[in-house]
Amino acid sequence: MGDATETEFDVGDKAVYPAQGVAEVVGIDTKEIMDNEQQFYVLRVLDSDKKIMIPVDNVDNVGLRRIINDREVEEVYDIMRERDVDLNTQTWNRRYRAYVEKIQTGSAFEIAEVLRDLHLLEFEKSLSFGERKMLDTAERLLVQELAIAKSVPEDEILEEIDHIFAG
Repeated sequence: MGDATETEFDVGDKAVYPAQGVAEVVGIDTKEIMDNEQQFYVLRVLDSDKKIMIPVDNVDNVGLRRIINDREVEEVYDIMRERDVDLNTQTWNRRYRAYVEKIQTGSAFEIAEVLRDLHLLEFEKSLSFGERKMLDTAERLLVQELAIAKSVPEDEILEEIDHIFAG
């Protein structure tokens, strides 16, 4: 059935919602909005238990995506291991804005870059409160997704990340 009611996600699927983290599709609802029937994914964000409804037609616009696959997991680790990075090209607030934008993309690769850059920056100077919060957010989002992608507990992923960035 190749029509528009075909859904990309099924109930029980896990998906990544940009800046919120991993969510589970807990239902697919149909609501009538201005005489139009619209289908919605009902998501439960794992971290906060927050419920979010997204119109099925709008999935691409909000950036909802599948959990990364094994090849992409390797790419994320490669990004974190990269050390040839130029950190001091921008002023603090420019850099901070760039980090915020990267996290909001919801891309595991962009988030891995933020995590790496902030860890490397931390070797050179102490992070500001905002940078520290940003590092924690990036780490939380990445750990959550990697744990699900690799089917291992989150603390195992945290240990791997600590090992990658151990001075």
